[in-house]
Amino acid sequence: MGSQRQRHRAVTGLPAAGARMLALLCASSWVLVLTTAQNYSAIFNFGDSITDTGNLCTSGRPSQITFTQPPYGETYFGTPTCRCSDGRVVVDFLSTQFGLPFLPPSKSSSADFSQGANMAITGATAMDAPFFRSLGLSDKIWNNGPISFQLQWFQQIATSVCGQSCKSYLGNSLFVFGEFGGNDYNAMIFGGYSIEQARKYVPKIVNTISRGIDKLIAMGATDIVVPGVLPIGCFPIYLTIYQSSNGSDYDSLGCLNSFNDLSTYHNSLLQKRVDIIQSRHRKTARIMYADFYSAVYDMVRNPQSYGFSSVFETCCGSGGGKYNYQNSARCGMAGAAACSSPASHLSWDGIHLTEAAYKHITDAWLKGPYCRPPILHN
Repeated sequence: MGSQRQRHRAVTGLPAAGARMLALLCASSWVLVLTTAQNYSAIFNFGDSITDTGNLCTSGRPSQITFTQPPYGETYFGTPTCRCSDGRVVVDFLSTQFGLPFLPPSKSSSADFSQGANMAITGATAMDAPFFRSLGLSDKIWNNGPISFQLQWFQQIATSVCGQSCKSYLGNSLFVFGEFGGNDYNAMIFGGYSIEQARKYVPKIVNTISRGIDKLIAMGATDIVVPGVLPIGCFPIYLTIYQSSNGSDYDSLGCLNSFNDLSTYHNSLLQKRVDIIQSRHRKTARIMYADFYSAVYDMVRNPQSYGFSSVFETCCGSGGGKYNYQNSARCGMAGAAACSSPASHLSWDGIHLTEAAYKHITDAWLKGPYCRPPILHN
């Protein structure tokens, strides 16, 4: 991109107090590519239910999909919007930061995509269907929206918006590529694979993600945020289903060690790939590793610093107890109810986070410390 396009963005919102940079991030090197003094003119997002803003609902809102039912969306929108939260998600806050409208789902037939689009769809995986078929896990993938499909959706949108002259348009756009991998591991774990068995496929999944990044760069993307996966061992769904009487299965905060180890392994490989890709494109692209894991884990470790009174108890759920999660009565189903103050909870439905948590994460990606380099820079 070169120094003639130096982007200087106004900083709004500081990261929550108590956030800490992991030693791994401090030790890693990155190259800052300077761009012009302007905001992004568009945002393009890829991923799964963490950032889906309605792709699964473009053809209707079937009642069997729980997040199409109240109390989803109650905090900000006042009604379900097919976001898997009580309100806004990370990409919504990013859009606001850069003065852009909330991203329309890419599968919408009537949306204006000139200022961006959201390819993310609930249930999305990194790997294609044949991969899961080869593992005997086809029945665990209920929605077909892998990376390869989302890249196709993006290509169609880009062609419709900028035709064959997309270099300048895409070069002034922000891309968020992921998180990917979470549903791949979910399929294996809930399909009966052990953590060690799932671990063997991490390099293949990370390779698929890195190839996707390469394809975006080849299309003209220059600023790409690449989130890692979350600390799933701290999430109520796993803590409930895989409860253990063996104290050594948990870390000092109460998260399941083996599940978090899987996430950590994925993220370590992904960070290395991001560094390699950045080194190949040091003068033409800025690849930002967004540390979902550390941002969320710091909330678990220091909840009061973020205004949380509960990090393991699901806000919207049932079952009571430490986690308030019951798979047969999840949020949006009969028997489940939302807490009175979602902003005081980290977990919204046992699987996804609250709007409050996503706001903290976005702030930490924009200015640091949980994005390397931060999205905003001088």
